[in-house]
Amino acid sequence: MSRTFTAQELAEFDGRDGRPAYVGYAGKVYDVTRSPHFSQGDHYAHQCGEDLTEAMADSPHEDDVLSDFEVVGILAG
Repeated sequence: MSRTFTAQELAEFDGRDGRPAYVGYAGKVYDVTRSPHFSQGDHYAHQCGEDLTEAMADSPHEDDVLSDFEVVGILAG
């Protein structure tokens, strides 16, 4: 089931203290909990629970890196 997340709701999924790790990108919300690259909710200077759309423009990889992760909803706004 697809869910709509506000930025405030997405922030609850920060990958810390056993919480799931979600990130927003291009209007979608991805579950990156199983990724070793988001240990304790951090990925270099970025954190889970945030919209990473703008940050991806400066990343060393393409957005297809998210294709391995489940889309759990859409990001409102």
